[in-house]
Amino acid sequence: MTDFHNPIDLTQRLIQCPSVTPLDAGALEILETALKPLGFECHRQQFAEVDNLYAKLGTQGPNFCFAGHIDVVPTGNLASWTYPPFEGKIINDILYGRGAVDMKGGIGAFISAISRFLKASSSFNSSLSLLITSDEEGPAVNGTLKMLEWLSSKNEKLDACLVGEPTSDRQVGDIIKYGSRGSLNTALKVQGMQGHVAYPLLADNPLPRLIKTLSSFLSSPLDDGCPHFQPSNLEVTSIDVGNEATNMIPQEATARFNIRFNTLHTSASLKSHIQDMCRHHAGSHTLEFQGNAEAFVSPADDFLKMVIQEINTVTKGQAHANTSGGTSDARFIYKYCPVLELGLRNQTAHKVDEHVSLTDLETLTQIYERILASYFKS
Repeated sequence: MTDFHNPIDLTQRLIQCPSVTPLDAGALEILETALKPLGFECHRQQFAEVDNLYAKLGTQGPNFCFAGHIDVVPTGNLASWTYPPFEGKIINDILYGRGAVDMKGGIGAFISAISRFLKASSSFNSSLSLLITSDEEGPAVNGTLKMLEWLSSKNEKLDACLVGEPTSDRQVGDIIKYGSRGSLNTALKVQGMQGHVAYPLLADNPLPRLIKTLSSFLSSPLDDGCPHFQPSNLEVTSIDVGNEATNMIPQEATARFNIRFNTLHTSASLKSHIQDMCRHHAGSHTLEFQGNAEAFVSPADDFLKMVIQEINTVTKGQAHANTSGGTSDARFIYKYCPVLELGLRNQTAHKVDEHVSLTDLETLTQIYERILASYFKS
């Protein structure tokens, strides 16, 4: 029989839900089954095709919130997996499955920590909440972003938030994140004129102009870094002309690139910079931008100090805080309350045979429990 307050059992059950974005595939029902016996009031909100959950225990402040997602990335080639990705198989104290570390294991650990914390508390007169979406691995427009707006419309206040993304490296708890770089995707399409390679004067090859434009970006660093952040960087991710012939000048050429940027920039300022560079080098072209992630630093100094202290108590290690890695829904939450990211080791996130050790799940549960006890004691 499943123990929904055991981090291993709960994570295993969540893995068995094939919740590829934007599906929750029954995972939110499992969370409600775990939370309602603890006294949580559960609210489901659907925006477009995305189902979300806000669960809360208590009516008094402060309100400590755990945020995360139950959606996962696709599995890729199933034949590459040693064990079926949605079976949640345990072999030699290792739990395998898509979402094991990103981030169903984090959710399992947090709910188990809440259960232990409540059992150990003689009285609890504050508030605990969970904000769970199935839209984090996708466009991220109908999940946490909309839920925060909904909570604000209900005058529901969050006082501190912990996002359970897999931030750790060599051991659980060694890295916490208190901010993040922004992310901007760009598609640049340069127009030319198709023609025979033997008669270049009768055609217009867009590739030299595309290459010149990309070279101008790559040879001009955006900045040298700033407090809390490394230098911003631009990475070209694809160049395509759709040309299968060897003797034809293509009609158009497309390049896609991503910029991970620090707080010296915004999406708007970078778009303006890209447009200006393209006007100078690309000739006839079109641009498409995609991204809703701005760089940020969370105002979480006291919260961060407390979290580091509790991690070190559990692990006997040295926890470090930084702003490295990718984006998460913390980029929306920081506007509402202090927010940190802390979760499992991230080495197998999004990989074939994604897995988590049972020891790591227990360690993370203990860390979360101590954080709750310290937060509400203070």
